[in-house]
Amino acid sequence: MTVTPAYTQQVDGRRISVFDGLLELPQLAELHRVLLQAGYTRSEIARPDTAEYRHWATEIPLARLPAMPFAVPTMAAVAAHAPAMAYRPYRSYVNVAHYGDMLFSHVDCVEGAGELTALWYVCDQWDHEWGGETVFFDRQRDVRAAVSPRPGRLVIFDGDILHAGRPPNRNCHAPRFTLAVKLERAAS
Repeated sequence: MTVTPAYTQQVDGRRISVFDGLLELPQLAELHRVLLQAGYTRSEIARPDTAEYRHWATEIPLARLPAMPFAVPTMAAVAAHAPAMAYRPYRSYVNVAHYGDMLFSHVDCVEGAGELTALWYVCDQWDHEWGGETVFFDRQRDVRAAVSPRPGRLVIFDGDILHAGRPPNRNCHAPRFTLAVKLERAAS
Protein backbone atom coordinates (compact mmCIF):
# COMPACT_ATOMS: atom_id res chain seq x y z
CA MET A 1 0.00 0.00 0.00
CA THR A 2 1.44 3.35 -1.08
CA VAL A 3 -0.10 6.53 0.29
CA THR A 4 0.44 10.26 -0.08
CA PRO A 5 -0.27 12.92 2.56
CA ALA A 6 -3.25 15.20 1.99
CA TYR A 7 -0.97 17.97 3.24
CA THR A 8 2.12 18.57 5.36
CA GLN A 9 3.11 21.30 7.78
CA GLN A 10 6.41 22.19 9.45
CA VAL A 11 7.21 23.14 13.02
CA ASP A 12 10.83 24.08 13.74
CA GLY A 13 11.89 22.22 10.61
CA ARG A 14 10.07 19.01 11.56
CA ARG A 15 7.33 17.73 9.29
CA ILE A 16 3.75 16.91 10.27
CA SER A 17 1.99 14.71 7.69
CA VAL A 18 -1.80 14.53 7.46
CA PHE A 19 -3.55 11.67 5.65
CA ASP A 20 -7.23 11.31 4.78
CA GLY A 21 -9.22 8.42 3.37
CA LEU A 22 -6.93 5.57 4.45
CA LEU A 23 -9.75 3.62 6.10
CA GLU A 24 -12.87 2.49 4.29
CA LEU A 25 -16.06 3.97 5.79
CA PRO A 26 -17.35 0.58 7.04
CA GLN A 27 -14.01 -0.03 8.82
CA LEU A 28 -14.11 3.42 10.38
CA ALA A 29 -17.75 2.96 11.47
CA GLU A 30 -16.96 -0.39 13.09
CA LEU A 31 -13.90 1.01 14.86
CA HIS A 32 -15.97 3.94 16.13
CA ARG A 33 -18.66 1.55 17.38
CA VAL A 34 -16.05 -0.52 19.25
CA LEU A 35 -14.52 2.58 20.85
CA LEU A 36 -17.93 3.78 22.00
CA GLN A 37 -18.32 0.50 23.92
CA ALA A 38 -14.73 0.12 25.18
CA GLY A 39 -13.80 0.42 28.84
CA TYR A 40 -11.71 3.46 29.73
CA THR A 41 -9.83 4.35 32.91
CA ARG A 42 -8.49 7.70 34.09
CA SER A 43 -4.95 6.46 33.79
CA GLU A 44 -3.20 8.71 31.28
CA ILE A 45 -1.28 11.90 32.15
CA ALA A 46 0.24 14.52 29.88
CA ARG A 47 3.26 15.33 32.06
CA PRO A 48 4.41 14.49 35.59
CA ASP A 49 3.54 18.01 36.82
CA THR A 50 -0.10 17.56 35.67
CA ALA A 51 -0.59 14.10 37.19
CA GLU A 52 -3.64 15.20 39.21
CA TYR A 53 -5.46 15.79 35.90
CA ARG A 54 -5.69 12.27 34.53
CA HIS A 55 -7.63 11.60 31.36
CA TRP A 56 -9.52 8.64 29.97
CA ALA A 57 -7.63 5.98 28.00
CA THR A 58 -7.62 2.30 27.09
CA GLU A 59 -4.67 0.26 25.90
CA ILE A 60 -4.55 -1.76 22.68
CA PRO A 61 -2.33 -4.83 23.23
CA LEU A 62 0.60 -4.84 20.79
CA ALA A 63 -0.02 -8.50 19.98
CA ARG A 64 -3.44 -7.54 18.57
CA LEU A 65 -2.17 -4.57 16.58
CA PRO A 66 -1.38 -6.40 13.30
CA ALA A 67 -5.01 -7.58 13.01
CA MET A 68 -6.46 -4.09 13.47
CA PRO A 69 -7.86 -2.40 10.33
CA PHE A 70 -5.67 0.66 10.88
CA ALA A 71 -2.36 -1.26 11.17
CA VAL A 72 -1.44 -1.52 7.47
CA PRO A 73 -2.49 2.06 6.60
CA THR A 74 -0.56 3.36 9.62
CA MET A 75 2.67 1.70 8.52
CA ALA A 76 2.15 2.83 4.90
CA ALA A 77 1.71 6.41 6.11
CA VAL A 78 4.79 6.12 8.33
CA ALA A 79 6.78 4.97 5.27
CA ALA A 80 5.48 7.98 3.31
CA HIS A 81 6.33 10.35 6.17
CA ALA A 82 9.84 8.96 6.77
CA PRO A 83 10.85 6.89 3.72
CA ALA A 84 14.51 6.56 4.72
CA MET A 85 13.80 5.03 8.15
CA ALA A 86 12.20 1.83 9.45
CA TYR A 87 9.89 2.03 12.46
CA ARG A 88 8.07 -0.45 14.68
CA PRO A 89 5.19 0.17 17.08
CA TYR A 90 5.92 -0.08 20.80
CA ARG A 91 2.60 1.16 22.24
CA SER A 92 -0.97 1.74 21.10
CA TYR A 93 -3.91 3.19 23.00
CA VAL A 94 -7.04 5.28 22.69
CA ASN A 95 -7.76 8.58 24.46
CA VAL A 96 -11.28 9.90 24.82
CA ALA A 97 -12.10 13.52 25.68
CA HIS A 98 -15.39 15.31 26.27
CA TYR A 99 -16.31 18.95 26.71
CA GLY A 100 -14.85 20.18 30.01
CA ASP A 101 -11.90 17.79 30.10
CA MET A 102 -8.48 19.32 30.71
CA LEU A 103 -5.79 18.28 28.22
CA PHE A 104 -2.26 19.68 28.59
CA SER A 105 0.59 20.26 26.19
CA HIS A 106 3.19 17.50 26.18
CA VAL A 107 5.75 15.58 24.17
CA ASP A 108 5.51 11.86 23.50
CA CYS A 109 9.22 11.11 23.86
CA VAL A 110 12.46 12.73 24.95
CA GLU A 111 14.00 15.20 22.53
CA GLY A 112 16.07 13.57 19.84
CA ALA A 113 14.73 10.05 20.45
CA GLY A 114 13.67 9.80 16.81
CA GLU A 115 10.26 8.39 17.68
CA LEU A 116 7.06 9.03 15.72
CA THR A 117 3.45 9.30 16.80
CA ALA A 118 0.67 8.18 14.47
CA LEU A 119 -2.60 9.69 15.68
CA TRP A 120 -5.96 8.61 14.23
CA TYR A 121 -9.18 10.57 14.72
CA VAL A 122 -11.93 7.99 15.11
CA CYS A 123 -15.36 9.55 14.69
CA ASP A 124 -18.30 9.11 12.37
CA GLN A 125 -18.72 12.87 11.91
CA TRP A 126 -17.08 16.08 13.07
CA ASP A 127 -18.09 19.71 12.68
CA HIS A 128 -15.30 22.31 12.69
CA GLU A 129 -17.33 24.30 15.24
CA TRP A 130 -16.86 21.42 17.70
CA GLY A 131 -13.14 22.21 18.16
CA GLY A 132 -11.04 19.24 19.28
CA GLU A 133 -8.00 20.14 17.18
CA THR A 134 -4.51 18.91 17.90
CA VAL A 135 -2.22 21.93 18.11
CA PHE A 136 1.55 21.88 17.66
CA PHE A 137 3.87 24.39 19.32
CA ASP A 138 7.29 25.67 18.28
CA ARG A 139 10.20 25.97 20.71
CA GLN A 140 8.89 29.39 21.85
CA ARG A 141 5.53 27.72 22.68
CA ASP A 142 3.62 29.49 19.92
CA VAL A 143 1.05 27.44 18.02
CA ARG A 144 2.48 26.82 14.56
CA ALA A 145 0.17 24.10 13.26
CA ALA A 146 -3.25 22.67 13.99
CA VAL A 147 -4.96 19.54 12.70
CA SER A 148 -8.75 19.17 12.74
CA PRO A 149 -10.18 15.84 13.90
CA ARG A 150 -11.94 14.78 10.71
CA PRO A 151 -13.36 11.24 10.50
CA GLY A 152 -10.61 8.74 9.75
CA ARG A 153 -7.86 11.34 9.55
CA LEU A 154 -4.33 10.27 10.46
CA VAL A 155 -1.54 12.64 11.48
CA ILE A 156 2.08 11.54 11.83
CA PHE A 157 4.66 13.65 13.61
CA ASP A 158 7.92 13.53 15.55
CA GLY A 159 7.04 12.55 19.10
CA ASP A 160 9.23 15.29 20.54
CA ILE A 161 7.13 18.13 19.06
CA LEU A 162 5.23 19.85 21.87
CA HIS A 163 1.52 19.36 21.18
CA ALA A 164 -1.89 19.21 22.84
CA GLY A 165 -5.23 17.73 21.97
CA ARG A 166 -8.00 20.20 22.57
CA PRO A 167 -11.23 18.88 24.08
CA PRO A 168 -14.49 19.38 22.22
CA ASN A 169 -16.35 22.68 22.58
CA ARG A 170 -19.55 23.05 24.59
CA ASN A 171 -21.73 22.57 21.49
CA CYS A 172 -20.28 19.09 20.87
CA HIS A 173 -21.96 16.16 22.60
CA ALA A 174 -19.81 13.53 20.88
CA PRO A 175 -16.65 12.10 22.42
CA ARG A 176 -13.32 12.95 20.78
CA PHE A 177 -11.47 9.68 20.21
CA THR A 178 -7.81 9.65 19.26
CA LEU A 179 -6.09 6.36 18.62
CA ALA A 180 -2.33 6.64 19.06
CA VAL A 181 0.36 4.34 17.77
CA LYS A 182 3.80 5.18 19.16
CA LEU A 183 6.72 4.07 16.98
CA GLU A 184 10.43 3.69 17.57
CA ARG A 185 13.21 3.24 15.06
CA ALA A 186 13.69 -0.39 14.09
CA ALA A 187 17.16 -1.87 14.14
CA SER A 188 18.69 -2.10 10.67
